[in-house]
Amino acid sequence: MSVARIPEIIAAEIGAAPRQVVAAVELLDGGATVPFVARYRKEVTGGLDDTQLRKLEERLGYLRELEARRAAILTEITGQGKLTDDLARAIAGAGTKAELEDIYLPYKPKRRTKAMIAREAGLQALVDAILADRSADPAALAQGFLSEGFADAKAALEGARDILAEGLAEDAALLGRLRDHMRKVGRLSAKVVAGKEQAGAKFSDYFDHNEPWSDAPSHRVLAMLRGRNEDVLTLDLEIDPEAPRGESPAERACGAQLAASGSGPGDRFLHEAAAWAWRVKLKTSLTLDLMAELRERAEAEAIRVFARNLKDLLLAAPAGGKATMGLDPGIRTGVKVAVVDATGKLLATDTVYPFQPKNDLRGAQVAIAKLIGSHGVKLIAIGNGTASRETEKMVADLLALLPAGENRPVRVVVSEAGASVYSASELAAREFPGLDVSLRGAVSIARRLQDPLAELVKIEPKSIGVGQYQHDVDQHRLAKSLDAVVEDAVNAVGVDLNTASGPLLARVSGVGPSLAEAIVAHRDANGPFASRRDLLKVPRLGPKAFEQAAGFLRITGGKEPLDASSVHPEAYDLARRIVSACGRDIRSLMGDSVALKKLNPATFVDEAFGLPTVKDILAELEKPGRDPRPGFRTATFADGVEEISDLKPGMVLEGTVTNVAAFGAFVDIGVHQDGLVHVSQLADRFVSDPHEVVKAGDVVRVTVVEVDAARKRIGLTMKKDGGASAKSAREERGAGGRAPAPKGRAPMSAEPKGGSSGGNAFADALKGRFGR
Repeated sequence: MSVARIPEIIAAEIGAAPRQVVAAVELLDGGATVPFVARYRKEVTGGLDDTQLRKLEERLGYLRELEARRAAILTEITGQGKLTDDLARAIAGAGTKAELEDIYLPYKPKRRTKAMIAREAGLQALVDAILADRSADPAALAQGFLSEGFADAKAALEGARDILAEGLAEDAALLGRLRDHMRKVGRLSAKVVAGKEQAGAKFSDYFDHNEPWSDAPSHRVLAMLRGRNEDVLTLDLEIDPEAPRGESPAERACGAQLAASGSGPGDRFLHEAAAWAWRVKLKTSLTLDLMAELRERAEAEAIRVFARNLKDLLLAAPAGGKATMGLDPGIRTGVKVAVVDATGKLLATDTVYPFQPKNDLRGAQVAIAKLIGSHGVKLIAIGNGTASRETEKMVADLLALLPAGENRPVRVVVSEAGASVYSASELAAREFPGLDVSLRGAVSIARRLQDPLAELVKIEPKSIGVGQYQHDVDQHRLAKSLDAVVEDAVNAVGVDLNTASGPLLARVSGVGPSLAEAIVAHRDANGPFASRRDLLKVPRLGPKAFEQAAGFLRITGGKEPLDASSVHPEAYDLARRIVSACGRDIRSLMGDSVALKKLNPATFVDEAFGLPTVKDILAELEKPGRDPRPGFRTATFADGVEEISDLKPGMVLEGTVTNVAAFGAFVDIGVHQDGLVHVSQLADRFVSDPHEVVKAGDVVRVTVVEVDAARKRIGLTMKKDGGASAKSAREERGAGGRAPAPKGRAPMSAEPKGGSSGGNAFADALKGRFGR
């Protein structure tokens, strides 16, 4: 392979033509971002989308590293004076890093080995003699090669065996065949370490586990690897365990490499040496290789699932700009309360103590009622952590006393994953310097209901908690993948230039943290931006950054109507030509789908802009500034179902999908413990990928199939038969995924503190605030 073939290889992998790859690589190498290329350079790349471009970017990095390593190996072997035409062709033909390292192995500088010592003692000649005359007794031949360190025939033959074993271990073709064989027949075996049964009970599914290496799913592999790291499990890769000693396909392959096919004394020695080499050297090193490959494969899948879940969460439906109350539930430390206005500005905070030890339920409800009335609260966001259901019930009881109608707030349970991380962050300290850390989390919970994307970008993606085993995978790869997801999500939605926070602006194509700070500083000093062009007045923001960012930034109500759309400033003249063809004012035309659909896009194509851009502009004029996110909807938890003990098989409940894994989806049904809908129970058809059916944030109806309170497991189904097929499915699949650890909870006091005086104060507050 060569650098010139990289576009051809990538093109085949992403389903594109090499010329498309070449064009995309030139743009990316020139500093363009994936969102910009996907949205505004469709003519150049032939319409490659962001998914293809991300894959292209990843593979480009790998293949360039491969080529750099290939060049380094060629230089090293050439320097040794050992490069032959055949070796050069083999190096050029290696398609992976593993193949390349196999070829390089015999030439790689290494410590002095037993085989080297044997060669220095002249035992290579003994090996040659055995290979030349298979009828001769190797022990008799060895008598002629005795020396210091190899004083008898036994020692000399062991030295010869070391030489043969090293030759096999450095044979790239043999290693490739053996590795392929192991991939096909290898079985991953897990066993519990004696005496660790109780301490490692969470790994009980793997105490005596065995499955094909090639089929082992990511979540099980990572679970077993974690069990090994915690010294609960031992892992091994079994290869042909039933084959008689010396007769396994791998041992025979090693013997065939030495041409040990006869029955003479030399053949027997060579066959035994080959079997020994396999057991002692090759199997061990190749097992390490395949276990590393297995880990990499499992990590790649885990990262992919995490990335898809993160994307779904970031692109979840926003509740919109309404006054919102955020409640961060707690028991002993109280429920933290924060109220923000429609733009997310903090208006008020409080801490109430409805639960043990204070049990001031009425006082808490009075305080919340006053805040609702004072600030016109329309939404109440309740964090889903400790005491979430108890807090929700407290709020539900309060809302039931308020007048029905559009002024009654809507309560929503939202994920609080990462809120504590944000609360203690430097960003939160700068944003709320005088606010207690515990109250910052309530602000974050309120804002993430208004606009999940705008708030979640402030939190490190790994802390958002929609992945499995995220702490067990390569952290650099994980961070890179999740950062790409955040970048794509932010740019898909677009950002209001005059209201966006620094962290949100930093995710815009071409901006980054330093320019985001400069934009905010310029906005604070000079007031709102009147047009996109005003961005060029920001210090250090040059034409290149403007080109990359402008199309993703929005200005509503500005002097240029197109600034509120995703039409790039470079195409404003084209947009005006389209508007002119309709004989209308641009403001009156925007949103008029009837008039726009009458136009023929082909008539506006010119040398600068092709048909894809024209169609994009027409679509944007039809629905200017459209948000790709779905409409807002909430799940309604069943009354009286608050603990896992309240669940019974057959119950039909509504819940919110919190996480999607390869084996199914986790659903929050309001009992502090997510239930699992196994992939086999997601639909009345075969489902290979759960993402085909659900995504994080979806509201779904499920039927309870199984409740295991002791192990904190809840089995759910989305099938129409209500789980009649679930039992057989569980038996067929065997060990499956493990639900997340249960969230903390505490019972709500049956008798609120404060007696009748508290009740009177509560009634008075309601009368005063809501006229009842």
